[in-house]
Amino acid sequence: MKPIVELHHIRMDFTSRGRSVTILRDINLRINPQELITIIGESGCGKSTLGKVALGTLRPTSGAVFFRSELIWDSAFRWTPDLRLLVQVIHQDPFSSLNPVRTVYQTLSTPFRFYKLAASEAEIRSRVSLLLESVGLAPADSFIEKYPFQLSGGQKQRVSIARTMILKPRLIIADEPVSGVDASSRLNILALMKNLNEEHGIAFMYITHDLATAKYFAPRGKVLVMYLGKIVETGVVTTCIDRPAHPYLQALLSALIVTKDKKKILLKDAELPSLFSPPSGCAFNPRCPYSSEICSREEPELMPLAMANEHDHLVACHHVKEIPPWGETISQSTEFKSNELEKKSVNEN
Repeated sequence: MKPIVELHHIRMDFTSRGRSVTILRDINLRINPQELITIIGESGCGKSTLGKVALGTLRPTSGAVFFRSELIWDSAFRWTPDLRLLVQVIHQDPFSSLNPVRTVYQTLSTPFRFYKLAASEAEIRSRVSLLLESVGLAPADSFIEKYPFQLSGGQKQRVSIARTMILKPRLIIADEPVSGVDASSRLNILALMKNLNEEHGIAFMYITHDLATAKYFAPRGKVLVMYLGKIVETGVVTTCIDRPAHPYLQALLSALIVTKDKKKILLKDAELPSLFSPPSGCAFNPRCPYSSEICSREEPELMPLAMANEHDHLVACHHVKEIPPWGETISQSTEFKSNELEKKSVNEN
């Protein structure tokens, strides 16, 4: 089957206050039917920008975006309904994405009329009711005439999910869909999205900074770990979280996991570098406890780990072969290629 969306060598530059800033650098991504893709990284790493490029609403500075093998930013390209409706989005803030002066019915009924998906108002109301119940808003009569301010954060997000389902997309881009809902509703929203993937075959690009929800949502899916607009590690979600190879992902996990057998990675610098003057070489090198001279000189490429059954686990790090396995202490006998390695930067909690 053809991939739904393909991104080839995407670069995204913006101009702010007369200065150019690069948000995405050489991003390659292929999203296949029914696939679950998780994008992880700190705020400002380019996750949402990547989602907009994949959605087809933001034209990259360079690189190619394909929808079912169609190059969408080519001058000869013309949108067709099947391509334009192929991808839908669930926004981070459900209140902002819903019109506050329109009822749930008014919001959900409009696409049925615009795309002539129902023959009568009675059919539209019936299908809206079924849609609400399919996303857990039952009985539908209790929600159909309510305004957004009358709904909880989780209920609003369910309405947003229902809206994406009307046009039967093959890919949904979910940009931090549970960050604006209370903790008790997060697992329910993620379970609903998983159900849409399993029952309807909808692929998802799940954008988040929350590693725990990523592992819950798509344990066997693919994860892209981003840092300053660059993919630094990618592979199966459970593999990358259980055996992180890049120092950045190890640092993220060590900040979250507090157990006796795990060691905390102390970064050289807690602050992110400025996007206006990013570091040369590896962007993570000013903060990385393992960085050496080559890290500030050459940017590492994504390369497969030289381990059995991990050909799809890729890491961009010059020292990935010498870094101690996840959870081990760096000892004085650890041999690295550079004498500049700061061996005392990892300590026990």
